[in-house]
Amino acid sequence: MKGSTRSYLPALAYEWLTPLYDPVLQWLLRESIFKQELIRQAQIASGQRVLDLGCGTATLTLLIKQAHPGAEVMGLDADPKVLQIAHAKLGRSQLAVTLTQADASVLPYPDNTFDRVLSSLFFHHLTREQKEQTLQEVYRVLVPGGQFHVADWGKAQDLFMRLAFFSVQFLDGFATTKDSVQGIFPALCQQAQFEAVEQTMSYRTLFGTLSLYQACKPLSSS
Repeated sequence: MKGSTRSYLPALAYEWLTPLYDPVLQWLLRESIFKQELIRQAQIASGQRVLDLGCGTATLTLLIKQAHPGAEVMGLDADPKVLQIAHAKLGRSQLAVTLTQADASVLPYPDNTFDRVLSSLFFHHLTREQKEQTLQEVYRVLVPGGQFHVADWGKAQDLFMRLAFFSVQFLDGFATTKDSVQGIFPALCQQAQFEAVEQTMSYRTLFGTLSLYQACKPLSSS
């Protein structure tokens, strides 16, 4: 998110780079590996309602529907241009998925709507305040016992991964990505009252450490 005239940051920081987003992820970020693992981690069941938060071009959204055709799958993103690409991909796939343009910090869904919320490479675009607001919204729209699964940049395992991550920071901004450097996403989830918060896996990539996280809304939540 940049400035006060828009509520989103384009997928690769600049709108003219948006058409390159899918090729970059496919060829340079081991996209098929970490997104398939994120879906396996979520253990989605038939009949469940699933939200892909910050869905971008809907690659993860469509992978979820392909893997779990009996689930009701929705994708949400604030960027209209990236959603144009997503709608084109959706049309070619002929899968029944709902895409919505909206701000993740004010989700347009009632309380206790989703059994699962998944998100990939989205939270590092947000300021600390936006992360906190979005996590509160994710908590709100999850059913009690619902699960939250995230793939995003995490704390580097070593100096080489830390140096590699500077390329992401130069592109997406140091202010929003410093939380990734510090590895505080699990703590932010706990602050938002999620339980069973853990980092489940990390991948070495050309641009730094990519981590998978999971968390759960308590069963006793009202």
